[in-house]
Amino acid sequence: MPDDPFGNDTRTIWQNQPVEPSAMTSEMIRRKARELHAKTRRELLGSITAPLAVAVLSGLGAAIFDDTVQRAVFVLGFAWALAGQYFVHRGMWSATLPGDEASTTGFEFYRREIKRRRDLFRLVLRWSFGPIVLAIAALILPIMTGGVKQRGAFLKMIPFLTLLAVWIGSFFVVRMRQQRELKREIEVLNDIERANKR
Repeated sequence: MPDDPFGNDTRTIWQNQPVEPSAMTSEMIRRKARELHAKTRRELLGSITAPLAVAVLSGLGAAIFDDTVQRAVFVLGFAWALAGQYFVHRGMWSATLPGDEASTTGFEFYRREIKRRRDLFRLVLRWSFGPIVLAIAALILPIMTGGVKQRGAFLKMIPFLTLLAVWIGSFFVVRMRQQRELKREIEVLNDIERANKR
């Protein structure tokens, strides 16, 4: 074997390699955490409109329609939409930003923001999206059952039902993409933390 200036010790060679600096500085983490915090706040504000519209329309539907089952579904949609606003927004309006609280590091705040965004999806699905689907079903079901008797009414509903299916499908596609992005952010954050602990 030829003479090796490092004494044939591959471990020594490997340990003496220069360490690459972390691609993300603490300032970049703080900036990304602030951007994520602002995005969560915007999404929370945007999540208010649809359930409140459902509550208003469900209240009107309960007052207008005479069928007791349909009226009960509208009342359930009304209560679900209003209760959902409480459950979606409870604890989601955190005012702590990195740098504003000495005990919170940028990593901790960033990880907490990612978890808040992930939890927001579950909450919106259960407490905002659910009442919307219930209210739409309460409106469509009588029209569709009546449409079976009168074929013309059902055929006129096909464009609306198609748009509704596209809207529901796109809701889930967008949300799943956001979940994948959040998962990637967590993986990057874990990699940075592991690299900094070495």
